[in-house]
Amino acid sequence: MKSTSPLWLLALLVSVAGAGSVLAQDAPIRSTFVKLGQGVPGVLYEPAAPGDKAQIGVFVMHSGGDYLTHSACSELSRRGYRVLCANNSSAKSGFTDDGTLDHTLLDARLGVAYLRQYPGVKKVVLLGHSGGGTLMSAYQDMAENGVKICQGPEKIVKCPDTLAGMPPADGLMLVDSNWGLAAMMLFSLDPAVIGESGGQNLNPRLDVFNPANGFDRAGSHYSAEFIRRFQAAEGRRNNQLIRAALARLAVINAGKGRYRDDEPFIIPGGSFRGGNNRLFSQDVELMSRTRQPWPLLRADGSSVTQIIRTVRVPENAVSHSASLEDGALTTTVHRFLSTFAIRVTDDFGYDQDSVRGIDWNSTYSSPPGNVEGISVPLLTMGMTGHWEYLAAETIFSHAKSADKTLAFVEGATHGYTTCTKCERTPGQFGNTVKTTYDYVDGWLSKKGRFLN
Repeated sequence: MKSTSPLWLLALLVSVAGAGSVLAQDAPIRSTFVKLGQGVPGVLYEPAAPGDKAQIGVFVMHSGGDYLTHSACSELSRRGYRVLCANNSSAKSGFTDDGTLDHTLLDARLGVAYLRQYPGVKKVVLLGHSGGGTLMSAYQDMAENGVKICQGPEKIVKCPDTLAGMPPADGLMLVDSNWGLAAMMLFSLDPAVIGESGGQNLNPRLDVFNPANGFDRAGSHYSAEFIRRFQAAEGRRNNQLIRAALARLAVINAGKGRYRDDEPFIIPGGSFRGGNNRLFSQDVELMSRTRQPWPLLRADGSSVTQIIRTVRVPENAVSHSASLEDGALTTTVHRFLSTFAIRVTDDFGYDQDSVRGIDWNSTYSSPPGNVEGISVPLLTMGMTGHWEYLAAETIFSHAKSADKTLAFVEGATHGYTTCTKCERTPGQFGNTVKTTYDYVDGWLSKKGRFLN
């Protein structure tokens, strides 16, 4: 439905529509503000002259970020699709991690339901980027299989019955999704933190920013012994936090908690923002190549099938563990267990091409576990200018769908733009936004997949 918009939003929509026309003057687009629900705004992008591809409605939402003007909104609509870009009802400041997955799934349901009834839309396809991969894969898994899929004994906590009856989509695209909100919290967790009362007291033997352990601002090279010690301590702390949260949950459920419904749960050095991803973001030898050959999309429009190697450069040269605002996961017991917790085994770790020792099915905040129950066509893509690109192979290897596709974009950042600092020569990777969406367009419009 259309809604009267405040002046700031009308100004935003005017700029969005204008940007779409500039991007492709031969394919102008229009945009309409949509109020999906309380605190759930959306913008519907449509080609001004809809063709056959406008029968496909693409739904874009992130687990916590503002995606009203994500590149997919204009890039896919100017290629002929209807695209609904929406925000969930969580805060967008980034300080308090209030994006409880159970709540954002209900917000996502509003978007799918809207496209299902929109005139001219015959197929709905979900697009999950980064943490949106958690949201969209969990949604489709539950929509296809019911809440029984997330209420089994293998789950750390069960999903609520309020998530029953969600309308399924017809396809799923995970375009540089990460390994999931829970896994990214795990990868960001600082094992050097001593105790759980604050983040200023660190064990120097486990500190990735200690030069004695191999840290170098220009590019770190950690020894096999330090990597083993760091990852083992990271896994232990992760499981200890889960045990502590489950213990507090039992107290809360018994009516003896600090509050009757939930409790604050602050994890020093536990923020999963990209600036806190540890070890592999500093040492580019880690998470640096795929295990098998896959299509690599190049600037000239060609593709070659090969082992896919990252072109990224070292990042995250500053520790934020001592900061509450930048380094801590400020959440609650319930939110942590449902959204940010995942179990690991004693052999947890990762190397150049793989992750081991994670129980992907211990949470529904896990794209690799979720895709095991999804049967609709699946597209997974990875951007080689960033470390999260390797998650695409993990997700693909777990996928149940008989129609599944995996491809990588050479030299693209996590946001699909060209990683110019990764280039050896100017222009080496071309326009990676165009490369990405041209491939998505080809996948969506393939005859017989969604269109007859």
